[in-house]
Amino acid sequence: MDLMAELLGDLRAETASFEALLQPLRDADWELATPAEGWAIRDQVSHLAWFDAAAARAVSDPEGFHAALAGFRSVDDPVLEARGMPPAELREWFRAARGRSLEAFAAVDARDRVPWFGPPMSAASFVTARLMETWAHGQDVADALGVVREPTARLRHVAMIGFRARPYSFAVRGLPEPAEPVRVELAMPDGSTWTAGPPEAVSVVRGPILGFCLVVTQRLHLSDAALELDGEPARAWMEIAQAFAGPPGKGRGPRSG
Repeated sequence: MDLMAELLGDLRAETASFEALLQPLRDADWELATPAEGWAIRDQVSHLAWFDAAAARAVSDPEGFHAALAGFRSVDDPVLEARGMPPAELREWFRAARGRSLEAFAAVDARDRVPWFGPPMSAASFVTARLMETWAHGQDVADALGVVREPTARLRHVAMIGFRARPYSFAVRGLPEPAEPVRVELAMPDGSTWTAGPPEAVSVVRGPILGFCLVVTQRLHLSDAALELDGEPARAWMEIAQAFAGPPGKGRGPRSG
């Protein structure tokens, strides 16, 4: 299986997992507050739908995407505009937008460059980012519903984005990145180990891949993640880790203490 086929297959599976959270919801449930301040479940869905529609356009009509980008101001604007949309219509919007984006990416090569709100990305990185976003916003919905999701091997994609975003986590805060390398050694759901970073690195992050992914997407406070941090560079990074683009996120407060 080539890289794009693997990534698109995993994104389809993550999409199905997200839709399974929405399927049993009553209309009133769409208004339940999520841990993201000011956002209900409906807002998590409209956010994904809007950016999926933008992703499909970025692939199929780059010039049109750039023209539309000029009017973009904040991630909250599309959410506010969709507040009056009935849940059934909102769900269909997400399905249609996600379907169009999957079709668009199935027609390009993994190395093709795709414009986005920051620097252009390879198609492979773009699809991986959509998977990360789907999983992270799915976590917000699951938390609102009190649902515990079983971790899957797809978390390796989220972990890779989190690892590669280490320099960004410092840069977005105007902080110098420690020169010492950091390695991650994470336990996968099947008991295997996922690693990234130089084997000789003295500073290491160890623990369950779920905890790592929740921290780098800022869905869980570091103190609640059961991660072992060896060395100050590892701790300095994980205290501010941010896998998503944009300004520094507020993150979640600690559950304990």
